[in-house]
Amino acid sequence: MHAYRSHTCHDLRASDVGSTVRLSGWVHRVRDHGGLLFIDLRDHYGITQVVADPDSPAFKAAETVRAEWVICVDGEVKARTDDTINPNLPTGEVEIFISDLEVLSAAKELPLPVFGELDYPEETRLKYRFIDLRRETIHRNIMKRSQIISSVRRRMTEAGFFEFQTPILTASSPEGARDFLVPSRIHPGKFYALPQAPQQFKQLIMMSGFDRYFQIAPCFRDEDARADRSPGEFYQLDIEMSFVTQDDVFNAVEPVLRELFVEFADGKRVTETFPRIPYAEAMAKYGSDKPDLRNPIVMEDVTDHFAGSGFKIFAGQIEADEKVRVWAIPAKTGGSRAFCDRMNGWAQKQGQPGLGYIFFRDGEGAGPIAKNIGEERTEAVRTQLGLQDGDAVFFVCGKPDVFASFAGAARTRVGEELELVDADQFAFCWIVDYPMFEWNEDEKRVDFSHNPFSMPQGGLEALEGKDPLEVLAYQYDIVCNGVELSSGAIRNHKPEIMEKAFAIAGYDRQILEDKFGGMLRALQYGAPPHGGIAPGIDRIVMLLCEEENLREVTMFPMNQQAEDLLMGAPSDVTAAQLRELHIRLNLPKS
Repeated sequence: MHAYRSHTCHDLRASDVGSTVRLSGWVHRVRDHGGLLFIDLRDHYGITQVVADPDSPAFKAAETVRAEWVICVDGEVKARTDDTINPNLPTGEVEIFISDLEVLSAAKELPLPVFGELDYPEETRLKYRFIDLRRETIHRNIMKRSQIISSVRRRMTEAGFFEFQTPILTASSPEGARDFLVPSRIHPGKFYALPQAPQQFKQLIMMSGFDRYFQIAPCFRDEDARADRSPGEFYQLDIEMSFVTQDDVFNAVEPVLRELFVEFADGKRVTETFPRIPYAEAMAKYGSDKPDLRNPIVMEDVTDHFAGSGFKIFAGQIEADEKVRVWAIPAKTGGSRAFCDRMNGWAQKQGQPGLGYIFFRDGEGAGPIAKNIGEERTEAVRTQLGLQDGDAVFFVCGKPDVFASFAGAARTRVGEELELVDADQFAFCWIVDYPMFEWNEDEKRVDFSHNPFSMPQGGLEALEGKDPLEVLAYQYDIVCNGVELSSGAIRNHKPEIMEKAFAIAGYDRQILEDKFGGMLRALQYGAPPHGGIAPGIDRIVMLLCEEENLREVTMFPMNQQAEDLLMGAPSDVTAAQLRELHIRLNLPKS
C-alpha cells in the first residue's frame, strides 16, 4: 500500500465496503459521542468520516488529535446505518473504522478556524492565508479559477489563436498608471519596469508576421486597491489579431466569453448576442460606460418639459445655459412618498442637494415638482416614460458631464431598492465609439481618453480636420453586470497617424522617439491593420464565483495598503544590496 494513501477523501463509496484503505488529510473536526470518536478527515478532494472506538488500537492516538492536525489512518470501510447517512457528502454512505493512526504533523492553536466559514478580519486572513485557503468556499473559488483558465486556453486554441509569452522586464511607459520600477545593477541609474500590460509587445508580435496571439498575461500597476482591482498585479486574457476590423475582433472574442460563462454560470442565463452601445448613448441612458443591463431602468432626457416651467430651480438653469439638461430616472413600483423621501435622503448623503421626484396615484402626479410644473407637463413626463399609478420618477438637472455619474448611481440605487434587477443572468454588452481624446482639467490640455495606440475613426483626416474632442476612436469595452471586463481597440498601424495623435496630446517627436521608439520604428517597416482586447481574468472569476472582492478569488492577494502580510513584502533590503544597485535612500521625514 502507498505510504500515505490508497484513496483520496472523496473516493470511497458503498461499493468499497469491506475494503481496507489508507487515507491522509487534515482533521476537519472531531466529535466525541459517548466513547466513540468521529473525525471528519479532509484533503483537497473531499471529506470522509473516520471512527475510532475504545477497542481500536488507535483510540489513544485518536484522542490526542485536534483541528488541522495532519494524520494518516488505516482502517476498514463500513456502511453507515440508514439514520446516520450524510446525503450532503459524496462519501456520506460510508465511514472508516480506524485500525491504525499516525500523526504526520501537529498544528498549533489556530488563528482562524477552517470549519464553519466564519468571517474574520482581512489582516488575519491574509497573514495566515495558507490556513484561510483551506476553507471550503475560497478553496472552491481557487479551483474554479483554475478550471476557468484551463477552459479559456482550450477555447482560444480551438479558435485558432497561438499562445506566446512577452517580457516581464521592460521599459517604463509615460501612459497609464504608475510603473513598478526595477533598478538595473549593470546599468547604474537606469531602471526596468514591470509591464502594466503587454500592449506594445503584442502589437509588435503582429508586426513581426505572427497572427492571432493570446496569453494569460500578468500585469503590474502601482495603483490604489479597489474591491474589483488588486493592488500590484492582476491577470488578463491578452489578445491581438492581424488584418481585422472591429467586427472581426467582436466575432472572435464574443463566442469565447459567452461559452465560457455558459459553462460556469450554474444555470444562469447568458446574453445570446452582445448588444453594441455607443459610449454617448450609454452615458445618456445609464449614466455609466459600465452599465448593468440586469437593471431595466433607462434614463431619458426630459428637458423640454421643464424649460419655461413653473419649477424655477430647473427652468432657470435651462434658460441660463444651453448645455444644461434634465434627465429622468423612471422608478416602476416606486410610487410612494416614503420611498421618494428615502431616495432624496440618500442623494443628500452623496453630497447632492437632493433628488427631485414625482410619484403617480389616482391618475395624477403628486409631489412638489408636479405642483410646480402643472398637470399638463406632468402628464407629458408620464406619457414619455410610460409610467402609471404606483410608479415614480426622479430628476437630475445640470450639465451631463458633471452629473452623469451621480445619475447612474441613482439609477442603480432605485433598481436595487425596488428589486428590479434580474440577478439570475449574466448581461453582457459592448461599449463602442469612445472619444479619442478628453480635456485634462488639471493640466489644461487635451489628453488621450483611452488607449493612445488606437486608430481614430476617420484616420489622419479626422485628426487634422476635426476638433480633437469630437474625434471618435475604434475603442471598445466589454461589460458584464456592470463590471468592465476588458478594454480593447483597433490599433493605429501608420506612423504618421501615431505622430499626429501624440502631438495633439502634447507629446513632441523627441518624446515619441524616447518612449515609444520601438513601436514607431516597427510602424515604419510594414505594419498590418490589427486590433485586440484583454478581458480581465480576475474579474471574470469574481463574477462566476459570485464574489464582490477579488481577494476571494486570488490565491495570495495583497491587502488594501499593497502589503503582502504573509511574505512580508514590501520589505527592507540591506545596505550592501543598495550599494550594488548604486541607490541611496531619501526617505520622507516622519
